[in-house]
This record gives sequence, structure tokens and C-alpha cells, in this order.
Amino acid sequence: MGSGLMSPGYNTLPEWEKPKSGFEGLNGDQAPLGFWDPLGLSKDQDVEVFKRRRETEIKHGRVAMFATIGYIVPEYYKFPGLLSPSQGLKFADVPNGLKALSVVPKEGWAQILAFAGFIELVVNKKTSEPGNYGKGFLGLGAVGFGSSINDPTLRAKKLSAEIANGRLAMMAIIGMFFQDGLTGSAWGDWALYTDSPIRAFEDETGVQAPVGFWDPLGLSASGNVSDFKRRREVELKHGRVAMFATIGYILPEYWRFPGYLSKYLDIKFADVPNGLSAFSKVPAFGWLQIVGFAGIVEIQIYNEQIKDEPGNYGAGFLGLRSIGIMNTGIEDPEVRKKKLNAELANGRLAMMAIIGMFFQDGLTGSAWGDWANYTASPLRAFEEELGVQAPVGFWDPVGYTRDGSVETFKRRRETEIKHGRVAMYATIGYIVPEYFKWPGFLSPSLGLKFSDVPNGLAAISKVPGAGWAQIVAFAGYYELFVYKFKGDPGAYGWKAITSADPEGLKKKLNAEIANGRLAMMAIIGMFFQDGLTGSAWGDWANYTDSPLRAFEEELGVQAPVGFWDPVGYTRDGSVETFKRRRETEIKHGRVAMYATVGYIVPEYFKWPGFLSPSLGLKFSDVPNGLAAISKVPGAGWAQIVAFAGYYELFVYKFEGEPGAYGWKAITSPDPEGRTKKLNAELANGRLAMMAIIGMFFQDGLTGSAWGDWALYTDSPLR
Repeated sequence: MGSGLMSPGYNTLPEWEKPKSGFEGLNGDQAPLGFWDPLGLSKDQDVEVFKRRRETEIKHGRVAMFATIGYIVPEYYKFPGLLSPSQGLKFADVPNGLKALSVVPKEGWAQILAFAGFIELVVNKKTSEPGNYGKGFLGLGAVGFGSSINDPTLRAKKLSAEIANGRLAMMAIIGMFFQDGLTGSAWGDWALYTDSPIRAFEDETGVQAPVGFWDPLGLSASGNVSDFKRRREVELKHGRVAMFATIGYILPEYWRFPGYLSKYLDIKFADVPNGLSAFSKVPAFGWLQIVGFAGIVEIQIYNEQIKDEPGNYGAGFLGLRSIGIMNTGIEDPEVRKKKLNAELANGRLAMMAIIGMFFQDGLTGSAWGDWANYTASPLRAFEEELGVQAPVGFWDPVGYTRDGSVETFKRRRETEIKHGRVAMYATIGYIVPEYFKWPGFLSPSLGLKFSDVPNGLAAISKVPGAGWAQIVAFAGYYELFVYKFKGDPGAYGWKAITSADPEGLKKKLNAEIANGRLAMMAIIGMFFQDGLTGSAWGDWANYTDSPLRAFEEELGVQAPVGFWDPVGYTRDGSVETFKRRRETEIKHGRVAMYATVGYIVPEYFKWPGFLSPSLGLKFSDVPNGLAAISKVPGAGWAQIVAFAGYYELFVYKFEGEPGAYGWKAITSPDPEGRTKKLNAELANGRLAMMAIIGMFFQDGLTGSAWGDWALYTDSPLR
């Protein structure tokens, strides 16, 4: 199809990466997708038609990039003065987004169309190479930005980058149009989308915080309530199976039934490995029993929905209709809905969990996915590369290395280092002006002092055009003449980083990559809080429009975090819902505090005498931690559950104030004193919840309640 169409590095590609249809290797065919033509635009094998389509894609991308910028900038800055003096129309009067269509005057649209037509007819004159019109940056042929336009390699690199950015921009602008059209707001506030057909399902079972109604697969797009209910029922059943399966994956790691699984085949429960390996051990008759049991539950118990309500078969917990405690509230619609919602949420988690377990088991041959067992991973090739360091090690969630190309990996690593360096400078540039600004003038001709320039995004409107030109020129100089890639990402001969010792150089670059990653996260956070609050440091006091203001004086809002709701539990603005969740948090914290104390005390003291005289079981016989689960007799667990149930039903009676149940230790006639005590309890409970989860985790990993590292001999971190 002619090598002139192919990108410059084409001949160096390995055989498996060379063209298969005649169009691979062109500008726009780049990692990680390579040649991708889902619409079959190249299937007619006409190179001229393909070129025309590629050129059209580039033009659409350019328009989309300008449109995306045009959507974002007016949120922070609009030109001063009049858009149309004859009509008295100011730029400030034009709303952002699609609403602007009706405000911009006809003469304005005529100018826009005329400008686009001029560019299309006079500037963008078709050439043999899509996107290359010989005009340099923005069609300004004489400007230095376009001086390298005659270098084929550099031109291909620039066009490829532009195509990639244009594709992103096309996706972005379509998304903006879509949410603007749906909600009437340029940024798509869901609360404004009152006409959505999805509203019909918002109060159904399974619609709950923090996600609310969420239907990424469009299962409710038809608007058919019967279809929706059937799918919800299927989801509930899958969730129930997944919850049992997840428990079935975890328990055998700690405890197995004694005796035989099959006396006839001489198979003990202890002989069956955990996870997918068990398939080959369980006898056929065992599988038959499993299928038979599932069939009985499906046909005999899950056979008739009560009141056409998904998941409600009137059978109580596990279908055991006769057990009263498990049927509590089954006739109360609100209690039943609450239970089904909780079950749906747990089932969704379990479906994610069991799929993850299957995946890591299949990859590594171990139920818990030991990385050391995954010897066939193509990621092994990059384990010793730059940027692979503790605690994360090798991490490639986007799959940048899946093509196995070391050169491509190095180029991406170099790009990451450059982005990190820019972000580190930007972060420092955000911090320093808070404490120090240069004396004198930024622009003597404009009478603009450094002290006149505000910190953060507000500076964009203050720095003069010539200043931005200097910034861009300085960055361009570094990119073209200083950052010359020599095969080793990040090593450009800087004295601060260079070292004659390869290990020393790698250590320095690894430290820089780590700092750059932190800086990239930091600068994005600074931009975000600056945009929200108008202050470079995101002063919460400036964010007066936040719906979270309603909860600032509520229980649990205390230093150093203040009001913090990362999951968005309060975004619905319901104070009652917030109080119920706060009450739940207090209860969880109390349980966690008791559990944490219960983990610690047995290390130093255990009750004398018998835990169960009838079984001859002493308190001293019960090990600490998770190992105790197999020692405490069934009657003991029944007492624990009964005690917890008694407190929940008769002591913890909610009276409108979370956590205040009349306990002398916490109650105080002084509201301020009571709030102070409850806040302290909440803080301690939060620490305890973190502590007990950590204890469970280290106990499960090491077999010791205190997680002795010496016992964790199988750790891949060794």
C-alpha cells in the first residue's frame, strides 16, 4: 500500500506487529490500541478513501479540542466588555453550554461560520498526508512552533499526539453535550434531570446510597417494570449464590469438617484443596447432590414471589419458615425492603469478590493469588525496570506493557518522569507564593507587580500574553534541546540525578518518579479545590454553596478532619438519613471497641475455670484471635448472638439523637457535654474499626493475633 503512508518507525517493528490489512502503521495507529477500525472504514481497501477519513477525523478532533476548551474556560473566566455593542449584550450574559445557542446573535453565528469556512477553504488545503497542511501551529506558518514541520519523524509524532488528543476531545465534548442536554446544566447535575425514564425505578429495591439508581448496562432502558423486576430478582439470586461461594472460599482456609467427604472413595474433607482445584477432587455424586439441593431451593422455596416483589418469597432467612427470629419484620414492607437492600448490597460485593477470587486462583493456581506462582505473566519482563519499587512493586492497571515492547514501555516511563517533573514544579509554584513573592514588577510596561498576581487559577487572567509566551518558549526549549532521550528514561546528564554508579542512578530516578507521582496527585487536588472554592488552598469557608453545609454542626464533625464525607452519604440532604447512618457508625464503633479490647486482654489475662463444664473446656484452652472460632461451642455463639440481639432490640432504642440511649457514662444533661462525650466515642470507635480490621487481617495472614512477621513465611514481600 506504499511505505510513504506508514509511520517512520514501521520497518523496525517485529513481524507480529506489521500490517495485516494494508492500513496498519499509519499516523493514528498507536499504542495501546494499534490499528483499530471497529466501523470497518478501511474494509474497501481504498487508500484514498481511508486518507480522506483520517483527515476528517483530524479535523473533527481539532474542532472538538477547541469546543472542549470552550466548555471549560467560561466556568472560570469570561472576556470583559460587550459581545454585541449594538444589542448591549455582554460576554458575561452568555450562559455556558447549549443554552448559549439561543443567546449568541445571528451575526455572531455568521462570523463563526465564515471563520470556519475560511480555514477550511483557504488554510486547510488538502495534501497527500492527512492533517499536514504545511501551516505550522494553528496555521501560523511563520511562527517558530512549526519550524520543524519538514522533519517527517517529528511531524508524524506531532500528528499522532494530535489524533490521540482529538479522540479524547471528541469523547469529552459528546459527553458534555449529552449531560447538558439531559440536565440543562453544562456539568450535568442529576438532580435537574427530572424527565428521565430512569426516575420510574428510583424507589425500587436495590436503589440505595451511595450510588443511588445505577444502570450502566441499560437494563431499565425499555421502561418495562416487569423486565426490571425479573432482572432484579436474578441479581438477588446471583448475589445469594456469590455470598455462599465467597464464604466457601474463605472458611476452608481456617477450618474444615472432620471425617470423610466420601467414605466409599476414601476422600476426607481435609483432602479437598481450596478453590478451583477442588473441582477435580469432589466426586460426581457430590456434584449431583449440590445441583439437586440448588434445584430444590429454586423449585420448592424460590417458587412464588409475594406481592410481585423481587427476593420476597415469604420464606424468611435461608428459607427456614419456622424460625421466628429470622422472620422478624417480614410483613413490614419497610423492614423487608431494608433487609433486601442490605442483601443486595452484600450480594453485589460478593459477586465482585468471588470473580476476583476465581481470577487470581486461575492465574496463580492458589486460592489467594500468590504472585510468586504466576510465573507465566508477561509483566515479569518489566519487574526490574525503573519505577518498579516498594510498596506497590510492578503495577500496570491500564495495561501499558501488555504488548511486551520494552521500547514502548521506556517511552511511557520517560513521559511519566517528565509529567512528574512539571507537576513537582507546579506544586512548588502553588506553595511558595503563599509565603514569598518576588519584589518589583512582573511587567513594567503594564505596571503589573508580582504582588498583584493572585495565587492559583486566578492568576491565569492576570499574567500577560507575553508572559505565557515566555513560559511556553522556556518549556519548548527544554523539550527540544535539554530533554534528549538517550535510551535511558529520565537520564539527561543532570548533575543532581546523574551517577556513575548504575544502582545509584536507578535509586535517584526511582525516588524522583515516586515524588513526581505524588506531585501529579497533589497538583490535580490543588486545581480541584481551587476551582471549587476560589482559593488556592481550598478554604472550606469559601465553599458556601456546598450541600454539606447542612451537616457541619452534626455529631462526629470534629478536628482535625472536620466534616468529611468521601462516599457522599449526605448528598441527598436528608438529615434523618444522616442521623440513621451516624447511629449505625456509633454502634459499629462500640462493637469494634469491645472487639479490640477482646483481642488485647486475653494476651495478658484469661478467666480462671471452665468456659463449658459439660465439654470440659477451660477459658485457658481458647486461643486468642480467629483461631478461637473453632473452639467456642455452639451454645456459646448462641449466647453471644442473643446478648447482642437483646441490646439491639431493648437497650439501643433510637430517640432522635444518635448514640444517646441514656447511658450514665455518656449521657449528660448539658447538650454540649453530651456532644463532646459522643464525639470522643465516635473518634475512638473509628480508630477501633480500623484497628480490628487490621488485627483480623494480620491474624489471617500470620496465624497470630499480633501478626508476627516471622510467621508469614509465604509472603511474596519476602
